[in-house]
Amino acid sequence: MPVYTVHAPSSYGVDVRATPDRFVFVRDGFYFWAFVASIVWLAWHRLWLVLFGYVVLTVAAEVAMSWFGIGAGARMLMMLIVAALVGLEAGSLWRWTLRRRKWQQLDVVVADDEEAAERRFFDRWPAGVNGEPGRATPSSLPPLPRASLGGNDVIGSFPQPGVPR
Repeated sequence: MPVYTVHAPSSYGVDVRATPDRFVFVRDGFYFWAFVASIVWLAWHRLWLVLFGYVVLTVAAEVAMSWFGIGAGARMLMMLIVAALVGLEAGSLWRWTLRRRKWQQLDVVVADDEEAAERRFFDRWPAGVNGEPGRATPSSLPPLPRASLGGNDVIGSFPQPGVPR
């Protein structure tokens, strides 16, 4: 299942709960469109510093490879590897940009898609929109029962503390 991180702008003097429509859910994993059209994807998500670094890296790599006389096939393979790295690290680059812009990470949510992640996040969020309490707050949940196995038995390969080996 995909993992999403939830980010909110940290507007000074403004309560985050008043602007839930500005929350950003960033999926962890491979971004196909960042792989296929890196420049367009980076510009669409306004990752300007990352876009600048990507353009500088690709231009410098192309110039260096053509100067050393590397063939077109190897150059194509190199650019494919760079595109694959952008696709794999797109979520991390997006989170890095949000952190640079002083956005705060609110939560980590595991869900099938972004809509389910939003529902799961807002269901367990301590205060909903307009300060209304959410459906499940940590203080309102009953404590989890402790499993008893007939004493202080430890399951697994770890010995009990204080017992001779």
